[in-house]
Amino acid sequence: MTQPVVLITGASRGIGAATAVFFASKGWRVAITARTLTEGAQLENQLRLPNGQLLSGSLQSTADAIEAAGGEVFSHVMDLMDLSSLDRAADAVLQRFGRVDLLINNAVYQNREINDLIPAISTESLQRSMLGNVIAPFHLAQRLLPTMAAQGSGRIINVCSAAGQYNPPVPADKGGWGFAYGASKAAIARLAGCINTEYKQQNVRSFSVNPGVVTTEAVKATLGDDGVLAQRYGASTPEEIAAALFWLGTEEDALPLAKAYTMIDLQPLYKERVAAAATAA
Repeated sequence: MTQPVVLITGASRGIGAATAVFFASKGWRVAITARTLTEGAQLENQLRLPNGQLLSGSLQSTADAIEAAGGEVFSHVMDLMDLSSLDRAADAVLQRFGRVDLLINNAVYQNREINDLIPAISTESLQRSMLGNVIAPFHLAQRLLPTMAAQGSGRIINVCSAAGQYNPPVPADKGGWGFAYGASKAAIARLAGCINTEYKQQNVRSFSVNPGVVTTEAVKATLGDDGVLAQRYGASTPEEIAAALFWLGTEEDALPLAKAYTMIDLQPLYKERVAAAATAA
């Protein structure tokens, strides 16, 4: 019961799955949530590869990988578009482990409409993007903040995007991003600063992070293989981002970064703090 607990949303694949396995390998108890319980599940608003194929990955496959690494895992289905499912997941995790030391809001609303060009954006699709990428992660943080405050410590990492901070270099249909995605990521990026101001005395800290372009199936589905962004800015692996998130979620040296006014770029953080430290050791 002395082992810390991390709750990672969107842990069926990509960054979330890699991060869950990484934390487990470091001795953390891991709670994972996502919509996809088993491989091949058919769901509404489901991102697919350009050929129509479903993305690989599920809560079960991530849980299997964690157990293979010798970790303790608790899985619970959660849907960003159903706020009551967030409450059920949070309650189940707290009932299982009794605490949450780190929340990683990694899940994202996955539907190709998030990168529609301006003429194609409907009010309804914009509302869906805001529900999944802003309201849902805020709701989960709001739900767990009292627990962290009562513990006297906790951290929350909101996985954002450069799309919420910069203009797209090219239109969304040419490999950039659309307004709905960028606007939602810009909005959730403001949560960390408010948490740090309001919960400083309770020793709770929050970070807004930009993973950059990461070689996941979801990125391939939305931006394509060897997309413009990857060619222009480079790409990282999910495992490298997982190591950066672990550093940010555990190290005392990370706490001053909570004062950042902009998103923390994880790729340079990995190179300068994580990889450099490993090389020095």
